[in-house]
Amino acid sequence: MQSTDLGNKESGKIWHRKPSPATRDGVIVNIIHSTSDYHPKVLRFLNVAFDSSGDCLIAGDHQGNIYVFDLCGNRFTLVQRTAQACTALAFNLRRKSEFLVALADYSIKCFDTVTKELVSWMRGHESSVFSISVHASGRYAITTSSDTAQLWDLDTFQRKRKLNIRQSVGIQKVFFLPLSNTILSCFKDNSIFAWECDTLFCKYQLPAPPESSSIIYKVFAVTRDGRILAAGGKSNHLHLWCLEATQLFRIIQMPTKVRAIRQLEFLPDSFDAGSNQVLGVLSQDGIMRFVNIQSCKLLFEIGCLDEGISSSVISPHGRYIASVMENGSLNIYSVQALTQEINKPPPPLVKVIEDLPKNVPQSSDVKMKIASGRVLRPARCRERKTQARIVKQDLTGHLENKENELPDGLNKKRLQILLKGYGEYPTKYRMFIWRSLLQLPENHTAFSNLLDKGTHMAFLNLQKIYPIKSRKLLRVLQRTLSALAHWSSIFSDTPFLPLLAFPFVKLFQNNQLICFEVVATLIINWCQHWFEYFPNPPINILSMIENVLAFCDKELLQHFIDHDITSQLYAWPLLETVFSEVLTREEWLKLFDNVFSNQPSFLLMTVVAYNTCSRAPLLNCTLKDDFLYFFHHRNNLDINVVIREAYHLMETTPADIHPDSMLDAFVALTKGQYPVFNQYPKFIVDFQTRERERIRNDELDYLRERQTLENMQAEVNQQRLEDEAWYQKQEELRKAEEAKREMLLQEEEKMVQQRERLAAVKRELKMKEIQLQDAARRHFLKLQQAQRELELRRLDDEIERKVQMRDREIATTARELEMRQLELESQKRLYEKNLTRNLGAFAKEFREDADAYRQKVDFEEHMFHKLIETDQTQSRNAQKLIEENLAKAEQVCLNTDWRIHALHKQKCDDLQRNEGYQEVTTLLRRNRRKEVELLNAMVEEEAKKWKEADEKEFHLRSEKKASALSDASRNWFLKQELGAALEHAERPVSKEAWLQREQAASGSLPRTSQLTDISEVNPSTRVSLRRSTAEWNGMEENLLKKVRNLRQRLTAQAQNRQLSRSLLVT
Repeated sequence: MQSTDLGNKESGKIWHRKPSPATRDGVIVNIIHSTSDYHPKVLRFLNVAFDSSGDCLIAGDHQGNIYVFDLCGNRFTLVQRTAQACTALAFNLRRKSEFLVALADYSIKCFDTVTKELVSWMRGHESSVFSISVHASGRYAITTSSDTAQLWDLDTFQRKRKLNIRQSVGIQKVFFLPLSNTILSCFKDNSIFAWECDTLFCKYQLPAPPESSSIIYKVFAVTRDGRILAAGGKSNHLHLWCLEATQLFRIIQMPTKVRAIRQLEFLPDSFDAGSNQVLGVLSQDGIMRFVNIQSCKLLFEIGCLDEGISSSVISPHGRYIASVMENGSLNIYSVQALTQEINKPPPPLVKVIEDLPKNVPQSSDVKMKIASGRVLRPARCRERKTQARIVKQDLTGHLENKENELPDGLNKKRLQILLKGYGEYPTKYRMFIWRSLLQLPENHTAFSNLLDKGTHMAFLNLQKIYPIKSRKLLRVLQRTLSALAHWSSIFSDTPFLPLLAFPFVKLFQNNQLICFEVVATLIINWCQHWFEYFPNPPINILSMIENVLAFCDKELLQHFIDHDITSQLYAWPLLETVFSEVLTREEWLKLFDNVFSNQPSFLLMTVVAYNTCSRAPLLNCTLKDDFLYFFHHRNNLDINVVIREAYHLMETTPADIHPDSMLDAFVALTKGQYPVFNQYPKFIVDFQTRERERIRNDELDYLRERQTLENMQAEVNQQRLEDEAWYQKQEELRKAEEAKREMLLQEEEKMVQQRERLAAVKRELKMKEIQLQDAARRHFLKLQQAQRELELRRLDDEIERKVQMRDREIATTARELEMRQLELESQKRLYEKNLTRNLGAFAKEFREDADAYRQKVDFEEHMFHKLIETDQTQSRNAQKLIEENLAKAEQVCLNTDWRIHALHKQKCDDLQRNEGYQEVTTLLRRNRRKEVELLNAMVEEEAKKWKEADEKEFHLRSEKKASALSDASRNWFLKQELGAALEHAERPVSKEAWLQREQAASGSLPRTSQLTDISEVNPSTRVSLRRSTAEWNGMEENLLKKVRNLRQRLTAQAQNRQLSRSLLVT
């Protein structure tokens, strides 16, 4: 048993080697669906359904994945993911690729297996749908849930009717009867009604089952002809109802192991005409048992206690059973493998025990006892040996029986008697009888070897010659013809072989082995000597037919001769098509019942009989086209008359012209391997084979050369197209380049104009900037001049004020001296008091001198800081000017670099502009040199200014040192004077001693003269007056010197600015 895991694949093969199901279980393949996620698990299949052909089925799992399994093509495909469990499945019988699926959300959807798209979405149920039944025409569908059943129109996907019932009475199942227009509704109270589909008129109601075997019906099944209804439930009893008579006609009791029935399915048979005799019963133990409802015998069973079956579906042609197992997997069973033991023919009832000697008496002297006509199967013992009766028979009877015995236990003589009595074999047993008459060996291995060689080269394009509508029929015909061609090479060149094999292929399309062996047996026996004149028609066979026709109907033969109609026209069309063109299916089957039951010559006699029975219309024909039409189309002729005429010819034809004298007796195909077929002129076939091979090679060479030529032509065309495209692209590029060049020229002109405007604007801005700078400079010079004038006026005012102050001080000092004199004169006695008062005046004067000095120092520091700020402002302006010049130079350098880069790209086009740019570059270089010279001059001037500032700072430091020394000397003098005053205040001394100290002190002061006279005036007053006068004279000189230096410096700065401006303008 093969096992296939679908995994995460969306398509693939169902099995990877040819399935060979065992007889004991019949499993072709076991299909599981597991996931390879982080937590692997098995997805359980829930429902399965077959299509109308029986070779394709759909199955859905509990996650909503729906797969289509093509058993004939060995492929599976994932067609839909509904993301929810499906509760029922069914194919749409009208549109083969569509199917219906009922989902867990109580809706029904219709999908297409080819496009994998949603066709329609039907809603209306309020509970889970567990059954979908489709009408035989495919137009309507019934969906059933526990509370309602709804009738849908599958053309518009609209609900047509709805069956509503009381809650106390539930619905078991509502479905269409096969091949009829009747709806059967089964309820939980065992009531069963039949309704007309179009009018919904109640046709009948089945009566209640008998109380002795009353069960609650749960499951139902109907035969294909719609005559028998099987019902079951929680019991081991089966009720069989005859729907035509509306009565219960049989109750079948299942084995005691069966306690409840879960599902019922009838097993279709190709030879029972829809009256199915085998019923599959799925019980509670997971085993499905198949019983014959007529003989009530258990035939076979599938499933076991370990691997129970949950539900099963049988294909319409009865070849496959698809079962959903309780573990969630899907098993596909072969009915042929399961019924192989059952379909075996019975063993012979007579067995030869001993042979009698040759000198035995006649048959009338021996008694023979044979059982009555009822055929019994021998009982099977444990050793599986067949028991046989010992029957004595004579030698003649033995020889006759040996000649008439068939391998399947039948007797040819008795079959011929039956055939003559009824005119044909029973439809149900026809295929079985044919297999017995032809003694088919059923060489599975040899036939498989022929099939494994694939489709023969001669029949690759069979569909073009014979456009058959059914793809399956075409495929079977192609396989059968290919097997015949692989068996014997002549059949690959036989033009009439498809016509000969087609009726048998159509009849045995479901069993290709039987089809092949029937055709092969027909060719070996009934087509003897057909290939001796190959590739011409069999002239010898046609001559036999013409001789027989001359014997039985000379007038008709003379008519044929008169109108130039040969046997190739009135006999060969019937033979090469084996009467399939001129007979209906039933007539053809009846004819070949007689052909296979007689000698090979019977087929030739049938051709003569067909002509003689049609002599009246043939004698009226005069045109060749009329004869041709007559032997290629059906005619109003009774086949029974033709068969009787053929039997008459078989009996009345003389032996010298009888075909039996020239044809061999029937020979069956050999067992194991097929016989060699070489009854044809081998040299002609070999010659044709060689010629065909030569022609094929020439054709391959021609095709190869044509392909090469086409490839070259395609390459040339491609190259031409590419060249045209390239030229077109180049033209477009050229036009685009011209357009771009024009745009570039325009842009350059615009850029030149913009640059000119920008240069003009820059010039204007520069002029405005220069004017503004000049105005600012003039304004600044005016401000500086006004400030200097103000300072000069302030200095003049200060000098005048100082002079006035000095005059006032001199006057004050004079008045004070006068007052001192008056005071000295008036207060000689109060010396100490006067001395103290003089000391206060001296201190006041000293403070006034210190304040004046501080004012002078502040003024000088203010002037110096202002001078420094002026120098810094000039330095910043110079630095700004240098930075602007450097930025301009950098911009000029960048422009020059860009222009040089552009010159490299456009050397050929821009020679003239290059010269202009060179000149501009030369001028720029000259300007840069001048700027460098200017910068150097400014740097030198800056160095000079720094040097001058250092000199001034040195001079300032020297002045500060001199001032400090002067301050130190004054402080020392004051301390000396203060000490002397204090000493004089403490103890008075003589006048002479005091004068000596005064002289000594005055001699120690710098820039002071000796007092020439000694008078009554205070010497300290005289000294202070001189010192103040000298100080004011020095301050005035220093101030005038600073003013002269400031004026010189301002003049030099103005000259430098004028020089730099003239350089910038040049």
